[in-house]
Amino acid sequence: MADPLDTAGRRDAVLESALLTFARHGYRKTSMDEVARAARISRPGLYFLFSSKQDLFRAAVTRAIEQDLAAAEAVLADTGKPVRDRLVGAFDRWAGRYVGPMSRDVPVVIEENPDLLGPVVHTAPKRFEELVVAALGGAAADDVAQTLLSVSVGLKHQVETREEYLARLTTAVGLLVP
Repeated sequence: MADPLDTAGRRDAVLESALLTFARHGYRKTSMDEVARAARISRPGLYFLFSSKQDLFRAAVTRAIEQDLAAAEAVLADTGKPVRDRLVGAFDRWAGRYVGPMSRDVPVVIEENPDLLGPVVHTAPKRFEELVVAALGGAAADDVAQTLLSVSVGLKHQVETREEYLARLTTAVGLLVP
């Protein structure tokens, strides 16, 4: 009988490979064969883990979104750091890894296939916004959070590197957060 930890680790590796493959080729052009090759697993082994391409896509994107949200939440919860640093760190975990080549791939695949994903595509961004508002506190927290979210979205499409994203986001946080 397979070790559940090995199975979970294998599943995570397959989901990571699947996310990158879907990002590279798009949902429609990605085949289960391509994902299996990228994940170094047999096609029957892939179908053992996921019954369809739609199930695999949903699981890969949901996993990525949930991981990003959990990482952002952990950064914002670290009250030993100044709020400005926590905000920049949280936005980096939430959106920073999608700057550069992945900014043109992963979000597009998600945006073009919202019906395949279910409610996580709406609930996770709302939860991130709530975390930012809570970290900011105060009367203008909603407005500042909305502005920072808009800045983040704009930056993802304007900059070429994660470092550039972080530098410009740090400037925006510095201007908006006392």
